[in-house]
Parts: sequence; structure tokens; C-alpha cells
Amino acid sequence: MITVTTMDVRKHVGDILNRVALRGDEYLVERKGKPLAVVMPVEKAEAIRRAARLYLGNWLARPNAVKTDAEAMTLANAARRAARTSKRGK
Repeated sequence: MITVTTMDVRKHVGDILNRVALRGDEYLVERKGKPLAVVMPVEKAEAIRRAARLYLGNWLARPNAVKTDAEAMTLANAARRAARTSKRGK
């Protein structure tokens, strides 16, 4: 993943988007040294969402898996974390 600042993005947005779309590059956008956003190909973002849904689906398939809205929110957050972790591992 290529790290760029918000100012770099402002100056080179067209070039960055072309590299993402055509070469599959990924960019981590930072502001004041802190991560702010990630720019990645749409296909990869969709794969992450599918993985999160699958993870959540496995939890929900268990009998009496979710009893309250708070439990459902906890599961959704766990799915997001799992998707992020699987992304970092690749």
C-alpha cells in the first residue's frame, strides 16, 4: 500500500485514480501523519464486504445467535474487524 498525504491527493487525484483503476494500486491517505482513508479498486472493496457478510452469516446461522439489537451490533462490528484483518494479512 502506498502512503500519500491529503495534499498529494489534491495535486495528483487523476493519476492516483488511474493507478488504482488500471494497475490495482492501493493508497493510504494520511492527514498530519494519521491514517484518514484508503483508496482501492472497487473489486477489492466488494470482496471485503462479501467476506464480512459471510462472517456475519455464519454467526447468524447458529440457533439463538442474536437475541438483542446490541448483540447484532456487536456481531456487525466483529465482521468489520474480521474483514479488515483479512485485508491486512494479504
